[in-house]
Amino acid sequence: MKQQLFEDRYAPFWRVFAERLELLEQRRDRPDAVLATAAFPAAYRQLCQQLAIARAREYSPLLLERLNQLALRGYQQLYRTRPGRLPAILSFIAEDFPKLVRREARLFWCCCGLFWLPLLGMGYAVHSHPALIYSLLDPDQVAHFTTLYQPEAQAGDRPAAGDVGMLGYYIYNNISIGFRTFAAGILGGIGTLFILLFNGLFLGAVGGYLTAQGLGAVFYPFVVGHSAFELTGILLAGVAGLKIGLALVAPGRFTRIQALREAATSGVRLLYGVVVLLLLAALIEAFWSSNRALPVTLKYTVGAAGWLLLPLYLLLAGRRGA
Repeated sequence: MKQQLFEDRYAPFWRVFAERLELLEQRRDRPDAVLATAAFPAAYRQLCQQLAIARAREYSPLLLERLNQLALRGYQQLYRTRPGRLPAILSFIAEDFPKLVRREARLFWCCCGLFWLPLLGMGYAVHSHPALIYSLLDPDQVAHFTTLYQPEAQAGDRPAAGDVGMLGYYIYNNISIGFRTFAAGILGGIGTLFILLFNGLFLGAVGGYLTAQGLGAVFYPFVVGHSAFELTGILLAGVAGLKIGLALVAPGRFTRIQALREAATSGVRLLYGVVVLLLLAALIEAFWSSNRALPVTLKYTVGAAGWLLLPLYLLLAGRRGA
């Protein structure tokens, strides 16, 4: 094979490999920087094979030097010493995760639209016409929510053991919703879209109905504390799921397998942050939201702080190296 044909065939691969290297080299303090791209070891072996072929065929020194530099940089990234696990986790939360979210800003706003517009629309419609809730929930579900948020149902103190038990339930519930939202993306993204849309309609219907029944004074103080972390976590799980769906439907210049591998790598890293948000939401829901001794004004204040600080964290954290 002539050198020009060889370069034409593999130049796109070298360009992607170089871009990936630059991304890894910018995160020298991250222990999982190489593992952030699951395909990197295989790509490195492929580059070494191409370098060996170029040497055997005695291609130009300029091409050999280019491939040799890429291989050397790849070796340094692949076999460098990695620091401890805890600094890596803290570094990921402080910098990597918000960067990943900002990189997927378009998909995030798409998920926001799919979730919040149905929620607000359904909430307004059910508040105006409470009977509409039966188009989405059966009578037993409506009765359950109505009983759950009655003032007398909130009277008394729940024992500490009850809080711990509910923590396990909230963790299971939150994490399962997040993972279902992500995994449903394998259906070309349709499954993720459906889950976001349905959850928006469901929550809007429940909130609108309870408000119309005069139970908002019980419902909103309970949900306001943890809602920012729980709902944002579900939306970001939706972002990860849509990435999987787009990789299948529109892989671009990659094969579907390659696009799916890249999307899964990025999506799983997003899920790490989603799990942190959902765990935090479960902790707040079990030990703060359910605490009836706390003043309602304090609960609203803390809830508002969560809705303010979380967007600021996602928007600003990790920008120091920009």
